[in-house]
Amino acid sequence: MTATSETAERVETGAGAADAAAAGRPSMSLAKKLGWAVAIVAVPLLVVAPHYFYPVFLMKALCFALFASAFNLLLGFGGLLSFGHAAFFGGAAYVSAHAAKVWGLPYELAVLMGAVTGFGLGLVFGAIAIRRQGIYFAMVTLALAQMVYFLALQLPFTGGEDGIQHVPRGVFLGVIDLNDNLNLYYVTLGIFLAAFWLIYRTVHSPYGRVLKAIRENEPRAISLGYDVDRFKLIAFVLSATLAGLAGGMKAIVFQLASLTDVDWHMSGEVVLMTLLGGMGTIFGPAVGAVLVVTLQNYLARIDIPVPVIIGAIFVVCVLLFRRGIVGELEALLKPRRR
Repeated sequence: MTATSETAERVETGAGAADAAAAGRPSMSLAKKLGWAVAIVAVPLLVVAPHYFYPVFLMKALCFALFASAFNLLLGFGGLLSFGHAAFFGGAAYVSAHAAKVWGLPYELAVLMGAVTGFGLGLVFGAIAIRRQGIYFAMVTLALAQMVYFLALQLPFTGGEDGIQHVPRGVFLGVIDLNDNLNLYYVTLGIFLAAFWLIYRTVHSPYGRVLKAIRENEPRAISLGYDVDRFKLIAFVLSATLAGLAGGMKAIVFQLASLTDVDWHMSGEVVLMTLLGGMGTIFGPAVGAVLVVTLQNYLARIDIPVPVIIGAIFVVCVLLFRRGIVGELEALLKPRRR
């Protein structure tokens, strides 16, 4: 074991292991076992899913699952509540759409431009907001995101209220025609799995353990010599980059980038997805995103507004499943202490 991992373990155990156990968080071994079990079951299901469900609906679910998982990296494991993640998601959607339609970039480069946009915005936003805490951090991120919204409304290349429409999907690596929904689904699935694996590895690395220790007891981490602001900034930038990747994929899938992607409602929606699925869990935000997207898709035909139904479900989950859906399942599976 390296010195970094030893110190990280000491920080985590000393800074909040007892609090984590009291809160019902699973042990590392249990989390890994659950992760492998879910992966063994979920990946084959995702491979065959487009033969039974509409591929565009599945791609939307994957994009928002990645968005929510990226947000959870900041909130669930870093303890930082951001109300401005729509800026990274929507800003990247505009850049990817513009790159594919006007610059004529292929799919892989257009989506990469979205990730780079998220990285750049995350670096700027993080440098400004990371020294704030609590509600002040959330309000700073919200204010910065609203600036991006008004830029998207006013800048010529964004198309104003019309957005950027008829975005070409192109050809992946010069071989795979992405105008076929099935081809695009498998490319989207591959990118999602790679990004999700990156999040998983980050959380279970020495860096991730220090990040969780900072969440549990920041003064203790500072006393042990860690540059807390630097760790938070790295988490913020990584979360923004992955959110930008999700936004870029979403713009190509729907061939559209609009103000909805960058509106503050999108920031609230990703918070809802994360809390419904289970904040601080690996699979919870993805489950919450799939649940919300499914409700939006299948309840859109009824007269009752979909936000009302989702809000009612959220209230029920807050009252009965305070850890979220996946969080409660993990708590039930965890062996009880004497």
